[in-house]
Parts: sequence; C-alpha cells; structure tokens
Amino acid sequence: GNVTSLNCGVMMSLNSTAMKFDVYYGKAMHYTLMVTAASFVQVLLLVRQIEYTNARNSANKVSLLTIGQQAIIDSYLCLVHLTTGMVVEALFNAFATAAFFEFMIFSIFEMRYLLIIWKARRPQGFQEGWDTMRRELSMLYSRFYGCLLGGIVIIYQMQKYPTILLILSYTFWVPQIYHSARFDHRRPLLKRYILGMSATRLLIPLYALACPKNFFHSEPAYPLAMGLVGWMSFQVLILLIQHCKGPRFFVPSRFLPAKYDYYRRIPPDPTEQDCAICMMPVGP
Repeated sequence: GNVTSLNCGVMMSLNSTAMKFDVYYGKAMHYTLMVTAASFVQVLLLVRQIEYTNARNSANKVSLLTIGQQAIIDSYLCLVHLTTGMVVEALFNAFATAAFFEFMIFSIFEMRYLLIIWKARRPQGFQEGWDTMRRELSMLYSRFYGCLLGGIVIIYQMQKYPTILLILSYTFWVPQIYHSARFDHRRPLLKRYILGMSATRLLIPLYALACPKNFFHSEPAYPLAMGLVGWMSFQVLILLIQHCKGPRFFVPSRFLPAKYDYYRRIPPDPTEQDCAICMMPVGP
C-alpha cells in the first residue's frame, strides 16, 4: 500500500507479506521425517557393507577417501540440522532427531568403517603394542578432523560458488572408481550399498533444488538438479560396470600391466609327456 501526506510532502510505499506458520512448520516436519528415514536406511546399508567387508577380509579394497568424504558430509548435515533446531525453538525436537541420526552415522558407523580400512592397510601398526596403536589412531582421527576443519574453510572461501561446491561434494564415488582400477580390486562394495547410498544422499539436494514448495523458500533450479542426478548416475554406472566386467574395463589393453598366465597348454602329442605326480607316461 501507499501512504501520502500532502501537507508534509511525504509519500511512503509499504509492502508486507504474511507467513502461515502452521504450514511452514508442517513442511519442516515433513523434511525432518524424510531426513530421519533416509538416515535410518543409510545405517542399515552401512551395517550390511561392514559385514560384507569383514566376511571377505577385503577392507583394503575400499577407498578411504570415499568413506571419509561421506562421513564429512554427514558431520556437516548434523551441524546444520542441530543449529537450525536451536534457532527455531518450535522445531527443536524434530531437527534434533535428524541431527542425532546424522551424528550416529558418521561418529559410530562411518568412523568404525574408516578404522577397519585403516587397520587393513596398516596391520603392523596394530600389532606392535599399545603405543603404536595409539599413534595410528591419533593419525587417523587427526587427518579426519583436519579435513573436516579444512572443508569448513573451503566452504567459506567458495560460498559464492555453491554449484561447484555441490558438485564436488557429490563426487565421493570417484576415489573408489580410481582405487579399484589402480589396484585391480574386484567387487569392493555391495550393489545395494552403492544404489541405496546414492539415492538417499540425493534426497536433500533434490528437495532444495527441485521441490517448488520446500520450506527453505528457495527457487527451484531444475537444470542443476538434473545435472546432479546425471553426475551421480554416471558414477554409479561406472561402479556397476566395474562390478560386472572388472575394475579396468575402461583402460585400453595396451596400457594394462602384463599378467602371468597360469594356464599351461597341453602339447599336441600328450604321449611324449610324463605325469608330474606319478612320473608315468601320459597316455591318450
């Protein structure tokens, strides 16, 4: 509306909007329920993946950077949800529940998985006494929390480029692809873990980028949402093809190292050969 005073020569223009807090709180509750359900699914997937790794003694096949980057993302989500719950007192219980699940994922399950992988790569450090073991643990935790603090600095410095930050945050499968191809590790991850983690981790950015009535009041960015889904789908596709056709399927054969062929060809005339066990001539 407009307010005009001819005597004072004043003209004011007012623009006001109303917010329906019950609708806003309802959207926030739906969001926290979605995050809590996704976190619960991630816990189940992590438990299955850890069991799969322990059963096959293949922890060294899993990329430390892949699990570490996911743990850092979960720690940031925990911090954001907890801060939001403290700011909006009416939504504290809902956001605190979501923050608790995120905290449980990265502090219990993902840190335990990182420790299993670290122990598989450096077994001598856990067999030479308590002092050496404590040194290995302090090295692991110092690197993780150092990357955590360094990520906060990077986010602050690149806050004007949120698109780049989002794409970089969702490249956590790339280290696993490289690790499997470099060391020729076959099937380090379960298919359900790859698909489930990719789908659940896309829920929050897709809610903010593709839902027109999200409680963040952000404008939809459909091209960015489609690009993020395409980038994640490309990584998942590479992992699944590695799972089926081998980790080095995309490397030309001339660049692959030579492998020893354990298959011994049978000569055309087997009668001239002797058995390596009984030392008798091998007949037709």
